[in-house]
Amino acid sequence: MIRFTTAMMLIPALVVGALYVSTTPLRAQQAVDCDAPQVQMEMTYCAELAWQAADKDLNAAYAKAVAAMRRIDADLPADMKGAVETLREAQRTWIAYRDKACAAYGFLARGGSMEPMLIYGCYADLTTNRTGELEQLATELGN
Repeated sequence: MIRFTTAMMLIPALVVGALYVSTTPLRAQQAVDCDAPQVQMEMTYCAELAWQAADKDLNAAYAKAVAAMRRIDADLPADMKGAVETLREAQRTWIAYRDKACAAYGFLARGGSMEPMLIYGCYADLTTNRTGELEQLATELGN
Protein backbone atom coordinates (compact mmCIF):
# COMPACT_ATOMS: atom_id res chain seq x y z
CA MET A 1 0.00 0.00 0.00
CA ILE A 2 1.29 3.46 -0.90
CA ARG A 3 1.19 5.98 1.84
CA PHE A 4 0.71 9.60 0.73
CA THR A 5 2.56 12.16 2.74
CA THR A 6 1.78 15.87 2.81
CA ALA A 7 4.77 16.52 0.58
CA MET A 8 3.52 13.98 -1.98
CA MET A 9 0.13 15.66 -2.07
CA LEU A 10 1.74 19.03 -2.79
CA ILE A 11 3.69 17.76 -5.80
CA PRO A 12 0.82 18.16 -8.33
CA ALA A 13 0.26 21.76 -7.20
CA LEU A 14 3.97 22.51 -7.47
CA VAL A 15 4.15 20.99 -10.95
CA VAL A 16 1.17 23.04 -12.16
CA GLY A 17 2.66 26.19 -10.64
CA ALA A 18 6.03 25.54 -12.26
CA LEU A 19 4.41 24.97 -15.64
CA TYR A 20 2.49 28.23 -15.32
CA VAL A 21 5.58 30.24 -14.45
CA SER A 22 7.70 28.61 -17.14
CA THR A 23 5.11 29.29 -19.86
CA THR A 24 4.62 32.96 -18.95
CA PRO A 25 5.90 34.89 -21.97
CA LEU A 26 9.05 36.87 -21.36
CA ARG A 27 7.51 39.81 -23.19
CA ALA A 28 4.86 40.12 -20.46
CA GLN A 29 7.66 40.75 -18.00
CA GLN A 30 9.20 43.49 -20.16
CA ALA A 31 7.94 47.01 -20.79
CA VAL A 32 5.81 47.35 -23.90
CA ASP A 33 6.59 50.18 -26.31
CA CYS A 34 3.14 51.36 -27.34
CA ASP A 35 4.69 53.60 -30.02
CA ALA A 36 5.83 50.45 -31.82
CA PRO A 37 4.05 47.32 -30.54
CA GLN A 38 5.49 44.19 -32.17
CA VAL A 39 2.99 41.40 -31.58
CA GLN A 40 -0.77 41.14 -31.21
CA MET A 41 -0.60 40.84 -27.43
CA GLU A 42 1.26 44.17 -27.27
CA MET A 43 -1.16 45.84 -29.70
CA THR A 44 -4.10 44.72 -27.58
CA TYR A 45 -2.39 45.85 -24.39
CA CYS A 46 -1.67 49.28 -25.89
CA ALA A 47 -5.25 49.61 -27.15
CA GLU A 48 -6.47 48.87 -23.64
CA LEU A 49 -4.12 51.50 -22.18
CA ALA A 50 -5.44 54.05 -24.71
CA TRP A 51 -8.99 53.26 -23.66
CA GLN A 52 -8.11 53.58 -19.97
CA ALA A 53 -6.55 57.00 -20.61
CA ALA A 54 -9.60 58.09 -22.61
CA ASP A 55 -11.87 56.84 -19.82
CA LYS A 56 -9.95 58.90 -17.26
CA ASP A 57 -10.47 62.01 -19.42
CA LEU A 58 -14.14 61.11 -19.81
CA ASN A 59 -14.63 60.90 -16.05
CA ALA A 60 -13.09 64.36 -15.59
CA ALA A 61 -15.30 65.84 -18.32
CA TYR A 62 -18.37 64.15 -16.87
CA ALA A 63 -17.64 65.61 -13.42
CA LYS A 64 -17.45 69.11 -14.95
CA ALA A 65 -20.70 68.58 -16.83
CA VAL A 66 -22.44 67.30 -13.67
CA ALA A 67 -21.21 70.35 -11.75
CA ALA A 68 -22.62 72.62 -14.45
CA MET A 69 -25.95 70.77 -14.38
CA ARG A 70 -26.07 71.09 -10.57
CA ARG A 71 -25.77 74.86 -10.93
CA ILE A 72 -28.66 74.82 -13.39
CA ASP A 73 -30.78 72.72 -11.03
CA ALA A 74 -29.93 75.06 -8.15
CA ASP A 75 -31.43 78.01 -10.03
CA LEU A 76 -34.62 76.24 -11.11
CA PRO A 77 -37.90 75.90 -9.22
CA ALA A 78 -38.43 72.44 -7.72
CA ASP A 79 -40.89 71.35 -10.41
CA MET A 80 -38.36 72.10 -13.19
CA LYS A 81 -35.23 70.48 -11.72
CA GLY A 82 -33.74 67.38 -13.30
CA ALA A 83 -30.64 68.48 -15.20
CA VAL A 84 -28.27 66.26 -13.19
CA GLU A 85 -30.52 63.20 -13.37
CA THR A 86 -31.07 63.69 -17.10
CA LEU A 87 -27.32 63.84 -17.72
CA ARG A 88 -26.77 60.78 -15.50
CA GLU A 89 -29.38 58.79 -17.45
CA ALA A 90 -27.88 59.94 -20.74
CA GLN A 91 -24.43 58.83 -19.63
CA ARG A 92 -25.67 55.42 -18.53
CA THR A 93 -27.46 55.00 -21.85
CA TRP A 94 -24.34 56.11 -23.71
CA ILE A 95 -22.21 53.51 -21.85
CA ALA A 96 -24.65 50.76 -22.86
CA TYR A 97 -24.55 52.04 -26.46
CA ARG A 98 -20.72 52.17 -26.46
CA ASP A 99 -20.41 48.65 -25.11
CA LYS A 100 -22.80 47.15 -27.67
CA ALA A 101 -21.47 49.20 -30.59
CA CYS A 102 -17.91 48.13 -29.82
CA ALA A 103 -18.93 44.50 -29.33
CA ALA A 104 -20.47 44.66 -32.79
CA TYR A 105 -17.27 46.18 -34.17
CA GLY A 106 -15.34 43.29 -32.65
CA PHE A 107 -17.17 40.93 -35.00
CA LEU A 108 -14.79 42.09 -37.74
CA ALA A 109 -12.33 39.64 -36.18
CA ARG A 110 -14.73 37.43 -34.21
CA GLY A 111 -12.88 34.73 -32.33
CA GLY A 112 -9.50 35.93 -33.51
CA SER A 113 -6.66 37.36 -31.50
CA MET A 114 -7.39 40.79 -32.97
CA GLU A 115 -10.96 40.99 -31.62
CA PRO A 116 -10.10 42.45 -28.17
CA MET A 117 -7.81 45.05 -29.76
CA LEU A 118 -10.62 46.18 -32.06
CA ILE A 119 -13.02 46.45 -29.14
CA TYR A 120 -10.56 48.43 -26.99
CA GLY A 121 -9.80 50.72 -29.92
CA CYS A 122 -13.51 51.30 -30.43
CA TYR A 123 -13.94 52.04 -26.73
CA ALA A 124 -11.12 54.60 -26.92
CA ASP A 125 -12.53 56.29 -30.03
CA LEU A 126 -16.11 56.52 -28.80
CA THR A 127 -14.97 57.56 -25.33
CA THR A 128 -12.82 60.35 -26.77
CA ASN A 129 -15.79 61.57 -28.82
CA ARG A 130 -18.07 61.51 -25.78
CA THR A 131 -15.47 63.40 -23.75
CA GLY A 132 -15.58 66.16 -26.36
CA GLU A 133 -19.37 66.29 -26.13
CA LEU A 134 -19.31 66.57 -22.33
CA GLU A 135 -16.57 69.20 -22.40
CA GLN A 136 -18.59 71.22 -24.91
CA LEU A 137 -21.70 70.94 -22.72
CA ALA A 138 -19.80 72.08 -19.64
CA THR A 139 -18.28 74.98 -21.59
CA GLU A 140 -21.62 76.12 -22.97
CA LEU A 141 -23.10 75.98 -19.48
CA GLY A 142 -20.30 78.20 -18.19
CA ASN A 143 -18.01 75.71 -16.50
